Amino acid sequence: MQGKHKGTPWPRVTTRLVWELECESGGEIPFRLIELLTEVQTHGSLQTAAKVTGTSYRHAWGLLQQAQTELGMPLLDMERGRGAKLTPLAEKLVWANRRIKARMGPLLETLASEVETELQHALQEASAPLRLHASHGFAVEALVKTLNEAGMAIDLKYRSSQDAVAALHAGECDLAGFHVPLGEFQTPIAESYAEHFDWQEHRIVHVVTRRQGLMVVRGNPRKIYEIGDLARPEVRFVNRQPGSGTRLLLDMLLQKAQVAPAQVHGYEQAELTHAAVAAYIASGMADVGLGIETAARRFDLDFLPLQTERYFFLVRRTTLEHPALQTMIGALQTPEFRRDIGQLPGYDAAHSGVILSVDEAFPELVAPR
Repeated sequence: MQGKHKGTPWPRVTTRLVWELECESGGEIPFRLIELLTEVQTHGSLQTAAKVTGTSYRHAWGLLQQAQTELGMPLLDMERGRGAKLTPLAEKLVWANRRIKARMGPLLETLASEVETELQHALQEASAPLRLHASHGFAVEALVKTLNEAGMAIDLKYRSSQDAVAALHAGECDLAGFHVPLGEFQTPIAESYAEHFDWQEHRIVHVVTRRQGLMVVRGNPRKIYEIGDLARPEVRFVNRQPGSGTRLLLDMLLQKAQVAPAQVHGYEQAELTHAAVAAYIASGMADVGLGIETAARRFDLDFLPLQTERYFFLVRRTTLEHPALQTMIGALQTPEFRRDIGQLPGYDAAHSGVILSVDEAFPELVAPR
């Protein structure tokens, strides 16, 4: 099988988002054209975009001309010697693609992991892989990719922090990814998870620290600088889903600022990931959302930091002895992983792989008697 890495579990399931735009005339704008426009935006050249996507320049030119005819509007501004620039319509097509990927990508990744696990069991009769239920984050993506490349299968399911911790308590997973802010909100948010903690049985693995803040349109035209600004009637907000750690943090920030959720235009509009929130804002459908810095930078948004938080894996003490879990902790502790995470805006992996008791992670919590 071409492209197989030594030690990689097979079969591997990959997913690819493809969509097409149907025109009034009955013609279609193929996804290949969207890919070309995306690369033109990056490189400023149709010729380079064609090369990157593995398309001949002649074919790329034909796709462009056909699409412009179907839409009745130009997609590129091209001048000899000055490269190519997307028109506003082309920019919207590229943003649409990025938003679709931001919203659907984690869902497809979860589905691919489930299918891959079942196929591996059927073909190899292998022992069950680690089951990871986690709040979506870029460090988790990087870790799972690293482990897969090393030949370790992970049964990954993205869900809210509250749901992930509850799933571990119920025995539905081996690891639960959740996050808690440092400072004044640490105790109340940690308490919201504590009903699922077992002080004797559970251990907490530090994954990363990261920054949360307000993601706003580039240039911040609405002049949004603090949580209180969300109450202004002209400000459009986009939220995270109920049960997510970010939603919990937002509610506490609003309470401190004496802003009722009903005052926030868009409070009920929820997206499932930080990237989806950023894409929603970048598409012009909202002015601001609460999220992590990496998502803001990837969608060319401005970022106003509000909180630093720790991202953890909750795990049973006995599971720590599992060889696969030892492999995962070893990966968290490698200089290569810490270097890669350090390149993500707002992330710090200095303490990745450190194992704590519940008391050590949250000394302010009181264990139930």
